[in-house]
Amino acid sequence: MNANNIPHIQLPTKEERHKLFGSVEPGPKEKPIEKDKMADLQNMQKDFLFELDSVGITNVKHPIMIRSHTSPEVQTSVASFTFTSSIQQSSKGTNMSRFMEQLSSYSKNGFQADFSILKEFTAELADRLGQKDSKIAIHFPWFYEREAPNTKFAGLNHADLTIEVSYTQEEGHAIEVGMDVLITTLCPCSKEISEYSAHNQRGKVSMKASLIKDFDESDIDWKLALLEAAESNASSRLHPILKRPDEKMVTEEAYENPRFVEDMARLVAADLYELDFIKGFEVTCQNEESIHMHDAIATIRYNKF
Repeated sequence: MNANNIPHIQLPTKEERHKLFGSVEPGPKEKPIEKDKMADLQNMQKDFLFELDSVGITNVKHPIMIRSHTSPEVQTSVASFTFTSSIQQSSKGTNMSRFMEQLSSYSKNGFQADFSILKEFTAELADRLGQKDSKIAIHFPWFYEREAPNTKFAGLNHADLTIEVSYTQEEGHAIEVGMDVLITTLCPCSKEISEYSAHNQRGKVSMKASLIKDFDESDIDWKLALLEAAESNASSRLHPILKRPDEKMVTEEAYENPRFVEDMARLVAADLYELDFIKGFEVTCQNEESIHMHDAIATIRYNKF
């Protein structure tokens, strides 16, 4: 017994403990350890029935650097990556390690989530894989500064962004971007039929947009353009900091701008239609209804050319 009357336990050694819980001595090693002598099943060539549209790795978490035309102009975030390419019917599989090798080679000084870098990345990845195409998709939170409308207290809001860059030897690069952003909507029907007040709720605007070939992100910040398309058409914007004078302005603004999800989808679509660097888009607006058990949702898809 020790001073606290706790009995002392005599433990077996760590090696003995491992054996107790199932560890065994290594068995004989007869297969080669040199890479050039190892069997390479992934590179087998046969008729494997079908070509695969995409194969690769997903849910890869990695830090990235983001540039914006608003504060903070440079920020770091953590992105979820997906890397894929097609493979021919005659190929059994792809070389999974080459995707991570490629990411590692681009991350020595920080992975820049710029279109120019992502284009270079996908062309080089296709070559590394020995395939005719490749695709990278990254999903990450992006932060932007937002001031309160009256007091001007500032804080950071965020939206969830997606960038997908596809490359083929025949057609070059294609870029699709996406944003999920939260807003406030006030119900037009509730405002119309009630003697006073109207119910409001938090809504989510989800946008996907295909960009023109020669889009230059140094001239236009697509993130700010999509953000404005969503927030400027809502009943009101969300803010990280609101004092009472700000709250009065925000709630009155919402009352003056009632929106159904149908209204939101059409208004956001109109703004995206007017952006010359977007050639096609999809808008989905969803309200987490405050007086119903269900959500309301509306979607528009449109290709300009």
